[in-house]
Amino acid sequence: MRKADLVNAIAEKTSISKVDVLVTVEALFKEIKNTMEQGENVYVRGFGSFIIKRRAAKVGRNIKRGKSIQIPEHFIPAFKPAKVFTEEVKQKVHALPKDESED
Repeated sequence: MRKADLVNAIAEKTSISKVDVLVTVEALFKEIKNTMEQGENVYVRGFGSFIIKRRAAKVGRNIKRGKSIQIPEHFIPAFKPAKVFTEEVKQKVHALPKDESED
């Protein structure tokens, strides 16, 4: 599912115009992004958490040059689904016929 598909599905289910839904979805994504850029996590009960993970400094290798490089400590965004959400997905996907679950 792409963002356009998501907007269409929400617009159909709520009878809200696609433009209004798109603006709302964009605002949601922007707010999550801005909050995480400030170093805060975002928790959505029953859905999951958008968290910031710390990656420790490490030594990597540049394969083309054959040299070691130092990769500094950095932070990455991650999503951790809620337990309820994970269980629902497991049950629904497990119940699907084999070829439908591969999409």
